[in-house]
Amino acid sequence: MKKIPKNIALLGFLLIGSLVSAQNTNEIPPVKKSDDKALIVKTDHQELEAKKKAAEEKAKLPKPYDPKANAENDIEKLISKAKKENKNIMIQAGGNWCIWCLRFNQYVQTTPELKKLVDDNYLYYHLNYSPENKNEKVFGKYGNPGDEFGYPVFIVLDGNGKMIHVQKSDVLEEGKGYSFEKVKEFFDTWTTKS
Repeated sequence: MKKIPKNIALLGFLLIGSLVSAQNTNEIPPVKKSDDKALIVKTDHQELEAKKKAAEEKAKLPKPYDPKANAENDIEKLISKAKKENKNIMIQAGGNWCIWCLRFNQYVQTTPELKKLVDDNYLYYHLNYSPENKNEKVFGKYGNPGDEFGYPVFIVLDGNGKMIHVQKSDVLEEGKGYSFEKVKEFFDTWTTKS
């Protein structure tokens, strides 16, 4: 066993003594164990409620991602079609597990001005990323943007299949949804007409 130098031992006793003295004079409020437990229980309850609400919302939203799709083949077909139609390709990468991915899809599909803007100017594709199919080859081709930005992430291709922009989605969010102005500006910026 190591010997503790007398100065360090004395300093330790003085420190402990001053803390006990301070607590006895009410300078340091005592910790209430029951308050800590109540806070933990309340926080756990709030987290469970939030998860339950998110699961209920997710169950109601359409599931646009197909884990069984051959994404590489699908995108090649879109490139061929995009050339003919003079449109760009908007790839929304994510999965049916991602509440923000589903929210974005629902928002665009149910907002007439955004839906028209997309339909008139883009060929739209939902690129699946999930445990069943990570589409590693396709994501690798575009620099794996989900690794950096999370999901959803948007990959914009021109009519020749060249990647011209990657957009993270959090800058398009507002509250628990998306900002109409920000989403519209994003779509307007990457059309072939701009």
